[in-house]
Amino acid sequence: MKTKVYPGSPYPLGATPSAEGVNFALFSRNATKVELCLFTDEKQEAQEERIELTAHTHDIWHGFIPELKPGQHYGYRVHGPYEPANGHRFNANKLLIDPYAKAIAGAVEWCDANFGYDVQSDQEDFSFNGQDNASQIPKAVVVDGDYDWENDKFPKTPLHKSVIYETHVKGFTCTHPDIPEDIRGTYAAVGHPITIQYLLDLGVTAVELLPVHQYVIDQHLKDQGLTNYWGYNTIGFFAPDIRYSSSGVNGGQVAEFKDMVKALHKAGIEVILDVVYNHTAEGNHMGPTLSFKGIDNASYYRLTDDARFYMDYTGTGNTLNANLPNVLQLIMDSLRYWITEMHVDGFRFDLASALAREFHDVDKLSAFFDIIHQDPIISQVKLIAEPWDVGEGGYQVGSFPSLWAEWNGKYRDCVRDYWIGADHTLAEFAGRLMGSSDLYQNDKRTPTASINFITAHDGFTINDLVSYNEKHNDANGEGNNDGESHNRSWNCGIEGPTDDQQVNDLRKKQRKNLLATLFLSQGVPMLLGGDEIARTQHGNNNVYCQDNELSWYNWKEADQDLLEFTKKVIAIRKSHPTFTRRKWFIGEPVRSTGIEDIVWFLPEGDPMPAEAWEASYAKSLAVYLNGNGIRSVDEKGNRISDDHVFLIFNAHHEALDYQLPNPEYAKSWCLELYTDDTDKNQPTRFEAASKVRIEGRSVMMLLACKA
Repeated sequence: MKTKVYPGSPYPLGATPSAEGVNFALFSRNATKVELCLFTDEKQEAQEERIELTAHTHDIWHGFIPELKPGQHYGYRVHGPYEPANGHRFNANKLLIDPYAKAIAGAVEWCDANFGYDVQSDQEDFSFNGQDNASQIPKAVVVDGDYDWENDKFPKTPLHKSVIYETHVKGFTCTHPDIPEDIRGTYAAVGHPITIQYLLDLGVTAVELLPVHQYVIDQHLKDQGLTNYWGYNTIGFFAPDIRYSSSGVNGGQVAEFKDMVKALHKAGIEVILDVVYNHTAEGNHMGPTLSFKGIDNASYYRLTDDARFYMDYTGTGNTLNANLPNVLQLIMDSLRYWITEMHVDGFRFDLASALAREFHDVDKLSAFFDIIHQDPIISQVKLIAEPWDVGEGGYQVGSFPSLWAEWNGKYRDCVRDYWIGADHTLAEFAGRLMGSSDLYQNDKRTPTASINFITAHDGFTINDLVSYNEKHNDANGEGNNDGESHNRSWNCGIEGPTDDQQVNDLRKKQRKNLLATLFLSQGVPMLLGGDEIARTQHGNNNVYCQDNELSWYNWKEADQDLLEFTKKVIAIRKSHPTFTRRKWFIGEPVRSTGIEDIVWFLPEGDPMPAEAWEASYAKSLAVYLNGNGIRSVDEKGNRISDDHVFLIFNAHHEALDYQLPNPEYAKSWCLELYTDDTDKNQPTRFEAASKVRIEGRSVMMLLACKA
């Protein structure tokens, strides 16, 4: 019997279930006909029923199917001209994934039928492929959004108090011996009590998950036995990826993701998603037809003047056209969905500069920013930009609007350079340590605009940063694409693993130096997951296609000493508001003490003269942070104060004697943190104006003694 179809409603887009049935709505400005395709299940031999959507409102094709239930599998076939030269690539032989699908069952099975053109033809994409690909394309799933959130509360951790932990759902949990084996590598594993307790003990306030939107494994990777492990190849901007689900394919992945978020929120931990709205998995003009390309290519992508080709600011072959209303609506609807329905707390935008390009240039006042800033929901969560893309002029660190924080690649480069002893001015290191005011202050932004990181998913881990001079990417031959010109690493004298105890001791200290610098800096620290246990990728600086032991955490070989050190330095940061300032240092006397809020010192105990800042050979410096100079109030309006802090950074290979400040700064100082744990005779208390010896390549933190 033929399924009934009523006109239904053009909004909301996607598949919306109700007690009476399901409403379907799909945007396509240039289509001539749209067919909704219903399937009995996700299997290849599933039966298909095609239903024409005849209702057409404001470029949206829609229809209501009575008595249809959640769990229904579906797709679309969209008719229209196949004219690549004019930007149109309609081919109704291709089953297409709904851009608004809340769940997607299965993954793309690669075959020639997935391409709109004949891959064997000399005419390339000007040819036409009449093969049907329904059995190779995953089906969208109608999802029931009802869920008991049990009064879930968003933690709403202030950005200045945040400690972000960047990790991968699978890599973080798939080998953990204390997590039940049947859920390892899934959303359920991230929300498991063992995982949550680990995060709480570590002291982080937010997990930033590498992409969890449904993605596609590139054909060229699959042909090599590899995979798109990181997931930066999105095909479903509303659907949690099925690969991380232990709850089946019929919408269980959605509930499991919500369970994870709810569990993390109960522990006070936020969830930030790494999102990829700059491109899709459909590639360039020679790529497959999976969704957007077949629904309305000219309305979704940025095309060149020769409409056959795509503008590529992402290095993936295409760029979504965030200048067009339908694409902006897709992005905003997706963001709102993940906030309101999935309860996530913020987003890190991959290659955010590509979204901000009005034409060829990155525009701070682009429609993308305007819409986010006026949105009462999206504007209230954490918004973090990766402030570069691969287009000309794409690296725009420091140029995003005031609502945004940014990955600070200049912080990464400068800190790495400092600790490998590269010729670098102390002025830049000091500036990065104090929040990078040169990048953010002129736009009336605060130190929280700087997301400080030394390592991230793309590049070396901290362990490898101190163990390798060269990348060792034999398995894929790829380099990293995160804006680094080189790794800025130092192997401490020997490439890779070694039994040389002196080298291993130095590496141990260098790991601690890097972590101490990260957590004692102004701004918002982001820790690459696994760095706290000395996770290694064996010199591979780009494991994007490595879903194996190269990428996964090796919990059995976790460096417990480094883990305890990381817990300690995070706890220090969280207990001392002088490290989580919301206002810039101004270098002027504090009224109650007459001493500046910040003073830089030479080893001789004298304030740093101007000429010393530009000396490229200088490898050490000390800074006094006045605990009475924070100039902020707490939630109840009370003035915030802290202990006075004296930090010494010595990247020189030899020990130095630093004279401590005169008594007006503090009568005595107590040792709080020291990255050189080989000096067992180091005093723990020092009088004002006395000398303290700091070993080569070490960080020392002193607090003004309370008594």
